[in-house]
Amino acid sequence: MTAQETAIPASGMTAWASYRRMQVRLTERLNRELSEVAGLSQADLEVLTVLSENPDDSVRDISLRCGLEWEKSRLSHQLRRMEARGLVARGACFEDNRSSTVALTDVGREAAARGREVEATVIARHLGTALSAEQLDRLGTMAEAVLATLETPHRP
Repeated sequence: MTAQETAIPASGMTAWASYRRMQVRLTERLNRELSEVAGLSQADLEVLTVLSENPDDSVRDISLRCGLEWEKSRLSHQLRRMEARGLVARGACFEDNRSSTVALTDVGREAAARGREVEATVIARHLGTALSAEQLDRLGTMAEAVLATLETPHRP
């Protein structure tokens, strides 16, 4: 680790602590409202969103796993639960018999729409009322800057 990587001012650590508390509380609020209003978990919504953004509402499981950046076992368990609730359907992949496809069902499509509405409401209520448009833009810029460092492989 370089000196630059380890040196962060106290104000930076204070900002990190505030960010962490904000993230935990926003996630908790979103999960609660998703469950109460749409009958979904945040993980359900993540899967449904990826599927609904594909032209045919269907993707190979490996593409879904990579897009979500989840471990294979996590996705497998999540899909099993969602399939039991009728949100998704799994089928054979004709291009690769080692893989399967995951498709959005009509029930899943409706749940995804409800979930996105809940998410938009929660975010508008807690970010949109607390931050100006300029602050929201800066938040997005800051998030992209941090994400860019996470995309770069770590070198000791």
